[in-house]
Amino acid sequence: MALSCSSLCSHLSFIRLCGLRTNIIINGLYSPVKSCQPRLSLCRHYSSSKARHGVVRYVASKLQRVNSKYEAFLKRRFPRFFLLYNTFVKGFRLLYQDASSVARIKRKMYSDGVQFKDLPYREMEMLRQFRRSVIKAVPLVVISIPPFANYLVFVLMYFFPRQLLIPHFWTPSQQVEFQGVYHSLRAQHHRPVLKGLENTSHRVKDRQLQGRLKDLCTKVQNGVNPRVSEILAVRSLFSGRPLGLKRMSTQQMRHISPLLFLTPRLPGFLIGWRLNNHALELLQLDRALSRLGPHQLSEAELRQACYVRGLNSIRLDSNQCREWLSQWLQVSSSLKESEVSLLLHSIVLLSANYPKGSSGH
Repeated sequence: MALSCSSLCSHLSFIRLCGLRTNIIINGLYSPVKSCQPRLSLCRHYSSSKARHGVVRYVASKLQRVNSKYEAFLKRRFPRFFLLYNTFVKGFRLLYQDASSVARIKRKMYSDGVQFKDLPYREMEMLRQFRRSVIKAVPLVVISIPPFANYLVFVLMYFFPRQLLIPHFWTPSQQVEFQGVYHSLRAQHHRPVLKGLENTSHRVKDRQLQGRLKDLCTKVQNGVNPRVSEILAVRSLFSGRPLGLKRMSTQQMRHISPLLFLTPRLPGFLIGWRLNNHALELLQLDRALSRLGPHQLSEAELRQACYVRGLNSIRLDSNQCREWLSQWLQVSSSLKESEVSLLLHSIVLLSANYPKGSSGH
């Protein structure tokens, strides 16, 4: 018995030794035989990796199930809060997607040396909208910095969503409501802009241009849509004196600023600088849209394009929106960068009476 045990132990020792390192002869040379230990180690690592992935999937599925139950509970017991909660979840998701898209566009501009004016229309419009949204969100972020201030922020967001929240966090009904509110605020400045044009017409020395500008103002004030040719007939007055952006009166610039949702409560030189930047950006957007073709826009993009350019498209059908946008692009495509002041005034000239006024083709 003792002998057999001794023999067994010696065999086990030999096998263990072979498992660590064994030499065999290949072509007359000694060559070490690789141990199977590393292979076993890899197998154990692979198995543990699969196990970890399985645990992650299990935890994720559990969390998703718990979240679904929580949302169902909110929807059943607190429907108004669920609507707010659901809007915020979707808003953060959309905001993240937009931020990722903007980062991708910025990387492309940097790596390929592409300028803003050379971007496709949709990328140009995304950059413009995202920048405005971020600027609006900055005050809310600053307010939430102090400890426990986030509770106050939630209360403010609930009671003042239009003033504090960006469109990503508006409900569909709020989007329609707030767009109507903003347009009504913008429309309050139609009459002052037209009155400023009429008063400026008296300073025009060319009698023919003076008469055309007066007739244009009178027609719009009487509720008629002007023709594109009538607007372009006075374009020379908007490149220098008296209606060019660098020659225009500060009062007239203060009336135009709200048309672009810009504050008029700034020094005159700063208002002029901001108006010039926004007007050039709008002109570049129009050129990109002309390259794309307005017929390529979806209905939502079409309505947004009209709204940005001064038209309240909520109660208009898609054909009316396309007709108006076509008129706008006819004016825009005919203008030079030095004549962008006329583009800003066209926000009033083309949209003040549309579609109630008579056809202005």
